[in-house]
Amino acid sequence: MTQLIRIHPVNPQPRLINQVVDIVKNGGLIAYPTDSSYALGCYMGDKAAMERIHRLRQLDNSHNFTLVCRDLSEIATYAKVENHYFRLMKTLTPGAYTFILKATSEVPRRLQNPKRKTIGIRVPDHIIAHALLEALDEPLMSSTLILPTEENPETDPEEIFEKIGKCLEAVIDGGSCGFEPTTVIDLTEEVPTIIRQGKGAVDMLDVEFRS
Repeated sequence: MTQLIRIHPVNPQPRLINQVVDIVKNGGLIAYPTDSSYALGCYMGDKAAMERIHRLRQLDNSHNFTLVCRDLSEIATYAKVENHYFRLMKTLTPGAYTFILKATSEVPRRLQNPKRKTIGIRVPDHIIAHALLEALDEPLMSSTLILPTEENPETDPEEIFEKIGKCLEAVIDGGSCGFEPTTVIDLTEEVPTIIRQGKGAVDMLDVEFRS
């Protein structure tokens, strides 16, 4: 049975955070709040859970999954980052950005873009998401919760529970957290490319890389 777990958005209860982490480690798929919208999350190496995200969102094989990290110190393990891009990421994180980077050998192939061998990396600015990552002690495999029939991400936990609760093991109710997806920036070439304009501002890219 799907659990609707109400977690305080400012002071997350450790007992409930650990409950969610146990669900993830046991193969569960969760919906959780971020600084942009709600997202789907699962254990990084869980092939079955990843396939469930594919079916739920009706994604094709070119979709870039995202590793949601607690801070930039984890990134070097999973992605190859040039020094100038690391400085940019340090400026923009934590925040509503997803960075597309070349994946390292530590990232399972099924998580990578099959043609480009890339992975999305994100460091959210949200207390509940950060608490989950700290307790999990590794990145969370994630995808923005945008349903196939919708243009915008889901933002209301009770609506998520009603719409797709039967497809998940847990929905975290951390309150409404916004309705914009992250801004997606491709950092695999010499000049950054905006793949998706979302909540995160991109003015600084014009100044730093296109002036």
